[in-house]
Amino acid sequence: MAGATPIGLDIGSSSIRAVEVRRTKDEYSLINFGQFPLETGTVVAGVVQNPVGLTSALKQLWAASKFGSKRVNLAVTNPQLVVRETSIANLPANQRRQALPFQVKEQLPLAVERSLLDFYPLEQPGDDQTVRGLLIAMPKEAVLDLVHAVQKAGLKVNGVDLATFAMLRSASRLDTQVEALVDIGANITSVVVHADGEPMFVRTLPRGGSEITDNIATRLGVSTIEAESLKCRFGMHGDGNPDTVAALVDAVRPLVSELRSSFAYLASGERQKQVSRIALCGGSALMPGLAAHLQEQLGVAVMYADSAARLRDTRKAREQGFDSFVPSAAVSIGLTLGAA
Repeated sequence: MAGATPIGLDIGSSSIRAVEVRRTKDEYSLINFGQFPLETGTVVAGVVQNPVGLTSALKQLWAASKFGSKRVNLAVTNPQLVVRETSIANLPANQRRQALPFQVKEQLPLAVERSLLDFYPLEQPGDDQTVRGLLIAMPKEAVLDLVHAVQKAGLKVNGVDLATFAMLRSASRLDTQVEALVDIGANITSVVVHADGEPMFVRTLPRGGSEITDNIATRLGVSTIEAESLKCRFGMHGDGNPDTVAALVDAVRPLVSELRSSFAYLASGERQKQVSRIALCGGSALMPGLAAHLQEQLGVAVMYADSAARLRDTRKAREQGFDSFVPSAAVSIGLTLGAA
């Protein structure tokens, strides 16, 4: 239906970001956007540690940005997120939801009563007895804590979606290549591999920009403030000191290793798909020289995603700093695309 859609709200570890669009037929026009910093420790890896601080930040973001609605679509992620391909009994949608806990309880590391479950079909099963799709499981308490903090800010949660699926809607290139979207945040790196928009692999890595900064600080024996400055100003190019370059390479090695093992797992799995392109987004992906380093280490073409490519009427927003907002906005933009 044409008109206003719920605002896309992405709550990260270092800031909260929101995007407001208006939908007309199949086009989405940008109306407003905003972000607000979070105090360190308010939200860690998708888990609310300081609900009062989060609620306060949300109120300040809405007051400053003057959004036209209080309805939001909320993104969730968590280090314990489970997304795996499986097949379940082919039942009508309402029956499938009721039967899902009983069908998949043996596949989950968490007890079903402590999990929020969903199933994303990857095929039209027709009259087949089973349907293939992605099983999604998230710790229930973490999601409810996030929702409650948002509601206490006077906002209405219209829907909850995986951050990776939101990123897929905004940042994916729809063609025949197997593309990995990699969103590098402060504490978490979200990875979704797809072909022509169909997700085939989702992983949440407990690594991000904060870990890279800490690794640099430890290796060089400097403060985290100095390490953050080195990372953001010089990145993988270094400051002319060979020790700095070596420290930077070591600092990103755990992330590189996680990505390499994730892609190797996909290539050796049942579907045996080889990633042929990586698209980066997220604030920590802007580290100078990181894209070239990942391309060299992983042997795959690496580029930056254009998370705003599906939005219209962005000229005025770009005059207000939208271009600097976009690299970290893949999730918040994606939450508005296809919203009911």
